[in-house]
Amino acid sequence: MTSDLSRPNVVLICVDQWRADCLGIDGHPVVDTPYLDRLASQGCMFRRAYAATPTCIPARASLYTGLTQRTHGRVGYQDGVAWSYPVTMASAFRDQGYQTHCVGKMHVHPARQRMGFDSIDLHDGYMHFGRDRTVCDPSYIDDYLPWLRQRAGYDADYFDQGTHCNAYTPHPWDKDEMLHPTAWVSTMGADFLRRRDSTQPFFLMLSYHRPHMPLDPPDWAYRQYLDQDLPKPCVGDWVDNVLGDAYAPNECMQPPRKWPAEKIRRARAAYYGQLTFLDHQISRFWELLDEYGHARNTILCFVSDHGDMLGDHHHYAKSVAYESSARVPLFFASPRSNLIPHGVTDGDHVAELRDVMPTLLDAAGLEIPSSVEGRSLMPLMRGEPTTWREYLHGEHTHPVAGIRSMHYIATTNWKYIWHSGTGREQLFHLAEDPTEMCDLAGQEAHATKLAELRDHLVTELSGREEGFVRDGRLVAGREVRPVLSHVMATDS
Repeated sequence: MTSDLSRPNVVLICVDQWRADCLGIDGHPVVDTPYLDRLASQGCMFRRAYAATPTCIPARASLYTGLTQRTHGRVGYQDGVAWSYPVTMASAFRDQGYQTHCVGKMHVHPARQRMGFDSIDLHDGYMHFGRDRTVCDPSYIDDYLPWLRQRAGYDADYFDQGTHCNAYTPHPWDKDEMLHPTAWVSTMGADFLRRRDSTQPFFLMLSYHRPHMPLDPPDWAYRQYLDQDLPKPCVGDWVDNVLGDAYAPNECMQPPRKWPAEKIRRARAAYYGQLTFLDHQISRFWELLDEYGHARNTILCFVSDHGDMLGDHHHYAKSVAYESSARVPLFFASPRSNLIPHGVTDGDHVAELRDVMPTLLDAAGLEIPSSVEGRSLMPLMRGEPTTWREYLHGEHTHPVAGIRSMHYIATTNWKYIWHSGTGREQLFHLAEDPTEMCDLAGQEAHATKLAELRDHLVTELSGREEGFVRDGRLVAGREVRPVLSHVMATDS
């Protein structure tokens, strides 16, 4: 297809494990993100956006394909399953005349599967699945590592500090700040601007690995928060009843419940430091984009693949249905043009990662492939009359099935959670209780709402291979797996 340079460029900034509430513009009392706040104010922000499957692999499947988890088949976390989706966000832009490039984390299999991008500069972070040195040196599947070694002057590694890639132990970055993986993504993004094909518009994905662990911000960013009065974790009135004695933490992904308060505070300070450093590096890239003359004709999207519990309700990391894990930051902006309406905040419509692909294509004036199940958010940004989804169905499997294998139904004001291993139900009135402190599932006054949302889940799970529904009722204790059989059949 012949390219049309009047079409806008598109930059998708995806960060890993950034909580939705951790932006200054979203009202966080401590986190300092002035540059992202400014960009968000020059566009439209969606405050009810979710990852339907809140861990890296299944969330990115929705982001890359515009499909629901039932269709793309990844309902939990499992490495080593081939990605074979014929239509992706990158391929849709490529096939309609765009040069497409990705810098940073993709988290697909095999590692150099391009998912429709013309080219990639890959850094997935420390991946146990891919770091088997009996098979190959990690630099073969990581473009950041040889870049780092060349500049550090020795056989450097991003694991030199010894901090586990899923641990909550802070350890400020031990090398020059510009050698940090976060800075590398902005550096390589700028390099793409220098060497891109000037005869085509571009779709560029900057996929930052942080604020995902390890908690290794530059020392200045960490210390910025160490002496502040940081928000304490939210612990609901339901926690002991839901977790009980069956709680089984993993020493890295899910630390012991009774962490000392000071240790939690230091972990939060380091996490917030990651956010501020990211904010500065995203600003760095945007200013370079402006220097190249592209800012006036570029659409920007900022999103995370999922959040981080950070000790809320005695949980850490992700994969659970609670807001700190499943809700994500999402905004679209066009600071130098009216391609995206400015100053709009939407808190009434439930969005999901699968909506990003059709929204960006629509904003660029391109055709949305018929396979896409997400919906463009552009009509909502423009204030046009439109019928939107009544609710969102999300889920995630987990080896500790009785505790952390969950399904959820989220509406504008409510959330229903079903623990598929035990059958436990939870109900939260998010409009009045946004941090999910009070479980209303056992209260007679809310029985009708509970039944209504449960019926939505029955509708979503009817016909699923796990057998979650029988005779119109949810069935607990069914065997779960992270990848549905139709994907495994394709892989084999």
